[in-house]
Amino acid sequence: MTEAHGIRVRRLRLVGIGRNYDIDFTTEGRVQDLSVISGAFSSGKTAVLEFVAYGLGAKNHPRHPEVLRKVRSALLEVELSGDSHIIERAVGEPSTVAFVRRGRLDQPSFSTIEKKVIAPAGDPQSLSSLLLSHCKLEGVELREAPTNAESRTDPLSIRDLMWLTFLPNERVADKNFLFENSPPRKHKLRQVVDVVFGVHDDRAVELGSRIKQLEGRLNRSRTELAAATAFVAEQEGETVTDPQTRLIAERQLTAITAQLEELDQQAHAATSFAEELRQTHRRAAQEARTASAVLRDRETQLARMLPLRAQYADDLLKLGMLAQARQLFDPLRVRTCPACLNPLSAPPHVLDGHCSMCDHDLPETPDLTLGAAADNSISAQTEQLDVAAEIRSTKARLKEITTYIEELDASLSSARQRAQIASLEEQRAAKALDEATSPTVSTFLVARDELHRRKEVASRQIDQLNTAFKLQEGLAKRAGAVNRQEANLTQLREELAQLGDATQDRNEVLRQISTRFGRLLAEWHYPKLSQAHMANDLTPFVRGEPYQVASSGARTLITLAWQLAVFETAFESGAAHPGFLMIDSPQKNLGHGTGRDTLIADAVSTDDFYRHLTQWLAHHGNGAQVIVADNSPPELIEDRVIVRFSRDETEPPYGLIDDETG
Repeated sequence: MTEAHGIRVRRLRLVGIGRNYDIDFTTEGRVQDLSVISGAFSSGKTAVLEFVAYGLGAKNHPRHPEVLRKVRSALLEVELSGDSHIIERAVGEPSTVAFVRRGRLDQPSFSTIEKKVIAPAGDPQSLSSLLLSHCKLEGVELREAPTNAESRTDPLSIRDLMWLTFLPNERVADKNFLFENSPPRKHKLRQVVDVVFGVHDDRAVELGSRIKQLEGRLNRSRTELAAATAFVAEQEGETVTDPQTRLIAERQLTAITAQLEELDQQAHAATSFAEELRQTHRRAAQEARTASAVLRDRETQLARMLPLRAQYADDLLKLGMLAQARQLFDPLRVRTCPACLNPLSAPPHVLDGHCSMCDHDLPETPDLTLGAAADNSISAQTEQLDVAAEIRSTKARLKEITTYIEELDASLSSARQRAQIASLEEQRAAKALDEATSPTVSTFLVARDELHRRKEVASRQIDQLNTAFKLQEGLAKRAGAVNRQEANLTQLREELAQLGDATQDRNEVLRQISTRFGRLLAEWHYPKLSQAHMANDLTPFVRGEPYQVASSGARTLITLAWQLAVFETAFESGAAHPGFLMIDSPQKNLGHGTGRDTLIADAVSTDDFYRHLTQWLAHHGNGAQVIVADNSPPELIEDRVIVRFSRDETEPPYGLIDDETG
């Protein structure tokens, strides 16, 4: 059995609005070696694999409408070198950071959450660096031009490594399976394979560079560990993290909380005899509140009515002045002779071009400022404004307001008296209730205060233990990083000391992969199989021809065999492979169509593919993990199907987002 290392996928959780969507890759708490996701097309099988890749640092996630409507974040529970971690990334706009913490889903965790950037991949604080460190590939650099010793280098990314761990649907049976249409990616794929098996060119130079980089990181990690150890030593009195101590404190807190609830119930039962007094007090308190509210209401109304009465009195004064003004200016109408003070027989007017009063010549016929015209104007104003009527109306309103104010003022004394009496009655009822219950309640109060004191002590102790746990966890994390880096450094130094001819080593690895490739095709009954091998650039050949000339069904088998050959050889040899493999649609182009594809479908059974997987995982691949998304897997692996999407509303689950059925 190969020691578990690298990455294993445990659970996927899509966090939605009001509910979550979970996929579990474990059985009885252990990672299942073969997990099959079955179901109809467009039900979410591929999305599961893509979300796993997204949790491991892929640039994008599935953007189906139901996903964008329902999902807010993706949580991936993985084992990194055997330790459970949770990786969280936001869903919507692809996130640029990931949050990582130790622990498992649905289990309380006091672990510190670490923020990991997605890019650049070479950043020591990136998610890629964390994952690669558990795959023994930390600090690897790839040349942009492999044949040029002075070429610039780029850090290996987890996305590059995913080419060997995730076979998506679009690459199955594709004629550009090895990125032939993109020479830079093709060269990088070859370098990734060489790096995983440790047989790439300039291995000595690369190992020396990695050793130097790792020594620098190790020194920094040791410094951080020493500082953290010193800090924890200073806090020795508060860093007792014995699980038994913490368990005892939590049990004490639970017991104290239960005792408080029981004490409250006992106090209520012991004072039940005073229920009548409580009711009397409640009634008195209600009457006191009502009387106080009535008093406040009347005082408020009185405060509002007094300014209104003053305003009406002021209006009445103004109307009186207006009436007096009309009488004062009435002589200006010239109805009386200014000389003898006898009434004029006719108001002043124009008579034959002369003024009727002074006989003065008037060149034109003007309008006299006094006399009939002025009298007519004043008469019209008198009709528009009847001052006497307004005075009568204002006086009536003023009288009504005054009467209402007097009534309010008269009722205030009685309202105050009722409020005072009600307040006194409430005080007497409260005193009677206290006198009746005080002797009984006092005993409970003393016990209750003591329980509250003990509860605070227990809560404070738990807080201290949680803080201590976080300190110890940080210390353990730094110690683990130092141990891992020391182990990787030791391994790199051993590889450098034992380094042989890289060309011969690569040829041997290529021979093993090529042999495994041909054996897989033979097990799957590839028709007329001959000359199955891999060329030096990893291109698969069958019947002496490159894989591009084969039919679509044949290319499916070839790409599956290539991917599995690299994976199985790497796992069995302990190479720097993550240790898991995801395959989407292994039956693509098989059993469909006519002509050559029919020949492939007749000659090969899908059972052979799954039979090989189960047998290999049970023996040479014990400890590895394979995840397959397949529309209709055979019955022989029915027990390995972890979820089956029906795309039928009557047979749940409908799909990955199972409440989106429209």
